[in-house]
Amino acid sequence: MASKEEEFDDDEGQEVPVTGDRKKRFFSKELRCMMYGFGDDQNPFTESVDLLEDLVIQYIAEMTYKALETGRSGRVTVEDIMYLCRKDERKYYRIKDLLAMNEELKKARKAFDEVKYAASA
Repeated sequence: MASKEEEFDDDEGQEVPVTGDRKKRFFSKELRCMMYGFGDDQNPFTESVDLLEDLVIQYIAEMTYKALETGRSGRVTVEDIMYLCRKDERKYYRIKDLLAMNEELKKARKAFDEVKYAASA
């Protein structure tokens, strides 16, 4: 009778058929642009983009779970994310910059809408 290792050795080299569709990719376009911006080829390998997207999604999921454990149960807030990133200065200050920029954009949109509304009245 063949040992367990010998039984599995027979399967080497055979491709396992992929069933179902490819995973839905959410960030492919943005990641391709980022990779090019950081020095990769203009059209990076699909496998590289897919791997990077898997890492990004894994990071987002881990941070979300940690944030759920940190703050109020069932809610993730910006403060929870900032608390988790407090020891990484680059991330922490980037978050602060993006939040400040978001507020400026909100104010600019509001001012634009008021001017647009006043002009049409």
